[in-house]
Amino acid sequence: MSGRLSGKVAIVTGAGQQPGSTPGNGRATAIRFAEEGATCVLVDINHDWAEETREMIGQDKAVTVAADVTDEAACRDIVRQTLEKFGRIDVLHNNVGLSKGDRATPDLDADVWDRIMTLNLKSMFMLCKAALPSMRERRTGSIITISSTSSLSMRPTVGYKTSKGAINTFTQHIAAENAPFGVRANVILPGLIDTPMAIERRAAESGRSREDIRAERDALVPMGHMGEAWDVANAAVFLASDEARYVTGVLLPVDGGLLLKRG
Repeated sequence: MSGRLSGKVAIVTGAGQQPGSTPGNGRATAIRFAEEGATCVLVDINHDWAEETREMIGQDKAVTVAADVTDEAACRDIVRQTLEKFGRIDVLHNNVGLSKGDRATPDLDADVWDRIMTLNLKSMFMLCKAALPSMRERRTGSIITISSTSSLSMRPTVGYKTSKGAINTFTQHIAAENAPFGVRANVILPGLIDTPMAIERRAAESGRSREDIRAERDALVPMGHMGEAWDVANAAVFLASDEARYVTGVLLPVDGGLLLKRG
């Protein structure tokens, strides 16, 4: 199959998703990568959720790896399995994230801080560490990480914002460090996106209807509505493709103008 990512091998973490009526960013990105011709390594801690994604994109276009990306040995094994099966890694797409339990600074438990930092930040560091030697050797590669507009705007809670801000600066470091090797690193900053992680959790925690939560979030966006996971996925396709061969160290908002409003 020809496409913008034809012949490329992409690792997508968080490629499964919790149940919901809309796709999550990881699943949507894996589907779009496959549509554009990439072979995808679908990583998720929940094997069944990853298999659901694989069935959606076609079993001949993807393999699944059940792994906990907060474990460094597991991160090394994801890379090892990919190289053994396909001989290359063209794209590393870091998509896992957590905000559950976040609080204002005086109220945040230290163990919740550690959990947020480990999943959001340490996992992508360990995956980059594992994947970079192969990318450097081949002198090509695209690392894409999902951050958040929360990293650049005022927020009522501290852990998620701090972890995403650190992702931004770490990615800029990776971009500068590895530019001489032909390896690019960029960040996507989604704004308010209609995903199961955003909607289902808030509905469960607040006891409010999904429709009310969606309406409330829509009203905050200058364009008048939340984005979809496909919007994030399409940005990832560009950054993974050779069209972005001269793009590195970029923080790319996909937010309907939200940062223009929040500052």
